[in-house]
Amino acid sequence: MRLWATLFAKKSKNKIDSMKKILVVGLGNPGPKYAETRHNIGFKILDFLAEKKQLTFEAKRYGEVAKFNYKGKNFTLLKPSTFMNLSGNAVRYWLDKENIQINNVLVITDDLNLPFGTLRLKAKGSDGGHNGLKDIQAKLGTTTYPRFRFGISDEFAKGNQVDYVLGEWDVSERYKLNERLEKSSELIQQFGLAGINETMNQFNGK
Repeated sequence: MRLWATLFAKKSKNKIDSMKKILVVGLGNPGPKYAETRHNIGFKILDFLAEKKQLTFEAKRYGEVAKFNYKGKNFTLLKPSTFMNLSGNAVRYWLDKENIQINNVLVITDDLNLPFGTLRLKAKGSDGGHNGLKDIQAKLGTTTYPRFRFGISDEFAKGNQVDYVLGEWDVSERYKLNERLEKSSELIQQFGLAGINETMNQFNGK
């Protein structure tokens, strides 16, 4: 009876600890060639947050990782090194390694269907044609995980989609980007503290 009680207490503690852990995955492609491209907004948001927190990313398995604690929550920031189309390997590995619940993962991606700088948080959904989300869905076996879409708009001529998403920010976008990155970093921290529903109400469309 005493052994059972000990095991139950340990299991309960592990569950509570896992609820305090947040995995934030910024999607992008590694290397300086892609650093300032629209497709790399996930990396850019995490770099901005890391700089605010005075963090340094370290090369780990499947990506670069930085960690910080904020109001009792443990945040792991991940920039996969697997390239966009194989992002699922990194997400699955770090979820398992850190014992993080799937509802406490937040995947950040660009979205052509939203006006530039629009923030949209969802608890689940399709990949919307995004190859990074498509691979995550395949590796996790579910579409039910939180994702944060950052609008990059669709201001490109027919047939130029690839050049557009892999192109760099224009002058107008660069001018507005810092404020949007600040708002995005606030969204991430609020997600970790309050969960997805309250964060959606506070930030969606803002």
